[in-house]
Formats: sequence, structure tokens, C-alpha cells
Amino acid sequence: MSGNDDIATLAEELPLEALPLDAWHRARGARMVGFAGYHMPIQYEGIMAEHAWTREHAGLFDVSHMGQLSFSGDGVDDALEHLLPSDIKGLKPFRQRYSMLLDQEGGILDDLMVSRLGDDAFDGAAIYMVVNGATKYDDIGWMIEHLPDAVVMNHMADQALLALQGPEAGEALATLIPETADLLFMQSGPFTWRGVQLWISRSGYTGEDGFEISIPADDVTLLADALCALPQVKPIGLGARDSLRLEAGLPLYGHDLSPAVSTIAADLGFAIQKRRREEGGFIGHARVLKELADGPGAKRVGLKIEGRLPAREGATIHVGAAQVGEVTSGGFAPSVGAPIAMGWVSLPHSAVGTALEIEVRGKRIAAVVAPMPFVPHRYRRKV
Repeated sequence: MSGNDDIATLAEELPLEALPLDAWHRARGARMVGFAGYHMPIQYEGIMAEHAWTREHAGLFDVSHMGQLSFSGDGVDDALEHLLPSDIKGLKPFRQRYSMLLDQEGGILDDLMVSRLGDDAFDGAAIYMVVNGATKYDDIGWMIEHLPDAVVMNHMADQALLALQGPEAGEALATLIPETADLLFMQSGPFTWRGVQLWISRSGYTGEDGFEISIPADDVTLLADALCALPQVKPIGLGARDSLRLEAGLPLYGHDLSPAVSTIAADLGFAIQKRRREEGGFIGHARVLKELADGPGAKRVGLKIEGRLPAREGATIHVGAAQVGEVTSGGFAPSVGAPIAMGWVSLPHSAVGTALEIEVRGKRIAAVVAPMPFVPHRYRRKV
């Protein structure tokens, strides 16, 4: 058994862990569920209300289950360009990129965010990375196996992570930390609040403007209290986070993405910059370059569904008697006012406007391939 398998097995056997804010969530009436190895808040006052609040104001999400990693040492950029298909050498200080870990066959092991740090952040580390909570132990094992000895990876287990999302998130955070008002989408940097060192990026996974805030776990309750004392901010659970990201057309690892899925088929080719496409040299590059040249066999698409019956993950997609795909995420979209879904469809049937049928509860319902996002992104970009 490899070290990676040891870590994965250990993670499966461990009991659910408590987030640093566990008592804070419960005191606010959160309904807690098991997710990615942790007790997580799925909702407080209700998914629909929390979804609407985030679209209109600002929601605070606890995403401390996610893996926070830092990298340092000689050759760190070269080492990470072997692991990731993205341009790490061209990543400027205080900027971040969306990227992926690929296996040897080009399948997606995880999707992630990678940032270039400054000299005085996280003990002088060069790179900061956030990976998915459900895969973090597998990711760590994979990277240990493939990183050279000169590169040091630190699992920042003592850091909590909050996401503040919504059109009023910028105004709210600037009330506490005025300097954050200058950040634009995918910019990041070190900040200080009440003597506490924070790493803040202007990013998130709802399609709204917002921030992700890394903070020492010992200080996260103080910050959560301060944010939720503001009139714009309420705590929001995992349920609304899922409906928000689905409306934003953002894939969820373990559902829309998996090792069976390739980067190009997933419509994530934007994460592979021109130099990396031309040079290759990253794990899984052969499949990526082949699909760039020849096209994939299937594609991740958005689906608008007629009527009110939602199509859930696993529902099959058909054209006549032929099955041409499968739903990977689906549900009622509060901001759209109708059920929507995301799924995999064979390439000949993946064009926007293609009429399809989805089998739900033993009957076929009409659907059409729709452009994503379903709700426009509202990131704060440079004008």
C-alpha cells in the first residue's frame, strides 16, 4: 500500500471532526451534517432564504474543512509545474489562479486555487494552495509522492477559512479592514485585523463578489462575530453554497469532476495557459494535448429543465432511445425560479439549444442544453 493509500484509509476511518467554529454554528441554530470528514452547517434559517440573502447582501460561509497548504524551497515553481497544468512561473505576487491536480492519464484528482505569496506571509513560503476538503488527504499523499525532496509542503491545519460572499461583501469587509476595498477578483494579500495576521483573496465559489479569509483557528470566532454583527452579513450553510455555485455554473469535485473526467471535457481549458499547452511537461499532459487537438468524447454542459420537477445527480440523459449522458448536479435554482442541472453529454449532443430528455422517477422530462452560468457572475474586475 502506498503512502497515499495509507492517508486515504486513515481519513475514512477517522470519526467526524469539529470545525473551529463548531460551537458558534450550533449556538446560531445551525443544522449540522457530516461532510468531508467534519460536522458542517447545512442551513440555519433555510436554504432558500440563505440563498436569497447571499444574492442580495452578504453571506458568511465556514469552509475551514478545506485543505490549506504552503510550499517553499528550491525549485518550487518547477516542481509545481510538474504537478499542475497551470503557469506557476508566470504567477505574480499576490495573484491567484484556478488549477487542477491530474493523474497520469489526465483525469482530475482535484480542483484547487493556487496563490503567489509575498516575502512575509506564512513564514516566507512561496506558494499558498487551497484544495477540497473531501480530497485533501489524498492530495497531500499524491503531492508528497511527486514533489522533490527540496520542496517543503506544509499542511496549515491550524488555519481556519471563511468565505464572505455577496454584492455587499466588499462594503462589509471594508468596514473592518479598509485596505481590502482595493482588491480585485483573483487578487490576494496579507492583512492585519486587531493584531491578527490574515491572508485574504477576492474570490469564492458562488458567482458573487466576495472574499476568502485564512485566519488562525484560535482567532476565527472573534472575526466571525465581528462580521455577523454587521447589518449586511448573515451566516450561510452548505445547502445554499451548493445552489449558488450550481447557478454560477461552477463544478463541484466528486460530482461534476472526478478522475474519470478530463480537463478539456470539463470545459476547464482556461486553467491551462498557452505556454503550458505548448510545452506540456505536467502530469497527465498527453491526454490534455490530445483532446485539445482532437476534441473530447463528451462535455460538461448546463441544462434547463421544463416544468418544476428537478433532475438529481445520476439521472440519465437521452435522445430518443439512446442514452447520451448523465446528470452530475441538479436542483431547483431559486434565482432562476426553475430547476436546472449540470451534466455530461456526448459531444454531438452538447451544443447550446440541443433538445434532450432526462429520466426522473421513471418518466422522461424535457430539457435543453443551456449556456452557463445560469446567473451572471458579479466578480469585481478592473474596469
